[in-house]
Order: sequence, then structure tokens, then C-alpha cells
Amino acid sequence: MARQEERDDDKVRLDKWLWAARFFKTRQLAHEALELGRVLVNGDRVKASRVVKEGDRLFLRLNQLEYNVEVLQLSTQRRPAKEAVLMYREDEASIAAREERSLLLKAEHASFPHGDGRPTKKARREISRFKSSF
Repeated sequence: MARQEERDDDKVRLDKWLWAARFFKTRQLAHEALELGRVLVNGDRVKASRVVKEGDRLFLRLNQLEYNVEVLQLSTQRRPAKEAVLMYREDEASIAAREERSLLLKAEHASFPHGDGRPTKKARREISRFKSSF
């Protein structure tokens, strides 16, 4: 029985590993990302049931950000974020590109015009006069 457990420890489903490494909040979200092709393993599109191995290269596209990581450890348990970071290593180029993209998205968001809120009573009257003039 112990041998079976040892063999099962080195076999981890990709969706379970992505969840344990804290890339996704739930396994279902990880599964959906794999089905949509947002996660590539060694450059190939794969299914959620694929067994991930140490040394695999993953490309993840999450919320307009891209991650290029290498699997260092396997785990099926979701651990604290400080421990989850030890499960993979991200390329320096990937980190720099992601930070640059993040800053660009923040700048775009800041430049969007924001409304002044709900119209005042006077503004509502003017809107209604404008609409009724047509």
C-alpha cells in the first residue's frame, strides 16, 4: 500500500498543480483555462488531466498578463502563498514583461474618463427637455 502512495505522489494533474501553486482560486477555473488554451506545457496545448513533471515549462495567460514558469516541485495540497512560490521559478524576462504590462494597464485605467456620478435634479430636467425636443 505504501508503494502505491509513493507512486501517486509523483503524479500530479496539471489543473491540481495550478490550483496548488495559487495561479487559480479553484480547480474549476484552472480546468477552464486549460480547456480554453490559456495554459501551454512545453509549447503544447494540453488537457487538464495531463500529468505535470518537474522541469516542465508552462506558459500561462491570466487576466491580460503572461507568465513563463518552470515547475520545480509537485504538490496536490494548496499551501500558503510563501510556500506556493517555491513550487515554480519564473523567468526574469517574464517578470519584467509582466510588470511592464501591469504598469501599462494601470496607466490606461487612469486615463479613462470617469463620470461625475448621478445627475442632479437640474441636470435631469435638462436631459428630459433635450430628449423631448426630438
